[in-house]
Amino acid sequence: MTPAEAFAAIPLAAVCCDSNFDREEAHILKDQLIHRSPYRAMTPVAFAELIDGLLRLFRRDHWQELIRQAAPALTAAQQEVAFGLAAQLVFCDRVVKPEEETFLTTLGSELSLPPGRAAQIQEVFALLQRDVLAGEAGA
Repeated sequence: MTPAEAFAAIPLAAVCCDSNFDREEAHILKDQLIHRSPYRAMTPVAFAELIDGLLRLFRRDHWQELIRQAAPALTAAQQEVAFGLAAQLVFCDRVVKPEEETFLTTLGSELSLPPGRAAQIQEVFALLQRDVLAGEAGA
């Protein structure tokens, strides 16, 4: 697996781990990837082919094998950002399902993150997704 495939595979696995690939998650995934190297230099067809190939791997091997293959292809810094993207996608709908919790726990153990770093990243995204103005007048 190339670093470009591996980096995209991790957040893609995050959106697929609960067997519900919704529109909001797909939009965030695409938006986060196409503004980064090397994806921004890809044609729309090449980007779609990359995602389609990863989806085929996901369907064949499931998310656990996808992240096992992806992790060694990434540097420590790339792993940290990929984990952040995965956490962002898990928290984007403000509902973290048990399957998504399992995914993040497993992903954190597969990656070479410093102790406690995965928990810090998750805390940040949980904080950012709180709907603190719900129910407020004028909200």
